[in-house]
Amino acid sequence: MILGLFIYFVNAEISPAIVKATDVQARTIITETINSVIIEEYSKQFDYKNIIDVEKDNQGNINMIRTDTLKMNKIACDVAIKCQQRLKKIGKVGLKVPLGYIMKNNLLVFLGPNITVKMQPVGYIETKYISSFESVGINQSRHKIYVEVNTNMKIIIPLGTEDIKVKNEVPISDTIVLGKVPETAINLGIDKSGFKISN
Repeated sequence: MILGLFIYFVNAEISPAIVKATDVQARTIITETINSVIIEEYSKQFDYKNIIDVEKDNQGNINMIRTDTLKMNKIACDVAIKCQQRLKKIGKVGLKVPLGYIMKNNLLVFLGPNITVKMQPVGYIETKYISSFESVGINQSRHKIYVEVNTNMKIIIPLGTEDIKVKNEVPISDTIVLGKVPETAINLGIDKSGFKISN
């Protein structure tokens, strides 16, 4: 009887409080980790001139804009793998949440003892690209490229688990392209580039 009441109390009060307390903290850590990996990899490997090929005619008009999708996919793959590795390490260490915070005690909110909540990547980590052109003047266009990373993490709590989904979009290039850019000249293939890895 007492054991049953305790289990009910944990499921009804403690577990939801732990999930609520760790959700924001977990999302923040996951986002910071993904951002860090993106900055590292694209700083090392991405160079607009080497990846985006702008072909012009003798008058300076743009005939074709193409992307080296092989290079873009390679960077996306590296980002996905490194994100997976780092998130697994973070998940094993876990997050520490003060018991006072979980019990909603304002006097003890930042005091222990701490409850360690483990996390585990689940499903997949996916990286893909978003590209857009915007006219910024006569025969000038701004070309923006973003990388989007999607992942799922499982929060492991007493007597249960909770899945959270994190979607993060980071700009990796903002370039002014000189010359008129007709829609028929854009053949980037970026939207089809990316990488998806199972956890």
